[in-house]
Amino acid sequence: MVTIGMNYEVREGKAEAFERKFALVLEAMPTLPTHARTELFKSVGALGRYLIVSEWHSREGFDAFVASEPFHRVTDWGASAILASRPRHKVYRETARAPARRCPVAHAVR
Repeated sequence: MVTIGMNYEVREGKAEAFERKFALVLEAMPTLPTHARTELFKSVGALGRYLIVSEWHSREGFDAFVASEPFHRVTDWGASAILASRPRHKVYRETARAPARRCPVAHAVR
């Protein structure tokens, strides 16, 4: 599992268009077999700044997505009409497999 943060700065007056386009991209994400989940976060203190947090079952799946033609079409559109600067991507976590999720007290209570 890999978690990627994608930081975007949107031009003044273009936030609504960015959010609409993101909603369309988000609808297509579940069709990608290596995609787990994606969420969009909007900065409260800095207008026009967004963070997209995306979880993938593999780093290779994410890399294939950002190398794909549909991704390039969206980013080319964004670069020319919406984005104030080049997006910055950061790998937050990369693990061989997803950690087991257990309640920390469940095993202690008998």
